[in-house]
Amino acid sequence: MTQISMTVIMDSQLKKLFDKLCAEFGMSANTAMNIFAKAVVQRRKIPFEIRADKETSYIDPMLAFQEMRRRAESGETPELSLEEINDEISKARSDR
Repeated sequence: MTQISMTVIMDSQLKKLFDKLCAEFGMSANTAMNIFAKAVVQRRKIPFEIRADKETSYIDPMLAFQEMRRRAESGETPELSLEEINDEISKARSDR
């Protein structure tokens, strides 16, 4: 089996809480993410409900782009390239 790595970007506080909870389960965050991925592939769906509140409106793609650019320029997400930011904008526009 060939293995590759994947980078997940998340809030630092969420990461700390996730790591702590995974440790309580007796596993690493990496193991938990692999379990999640396997469940998605086996069930061919996200293994829990994802929905928005009735009052939640969609995120404006331009505001999302500006926030991503601000984070990239400030060094908060150094692995996010301009090309990746533009790809996200294109995806957001096609989802409208």
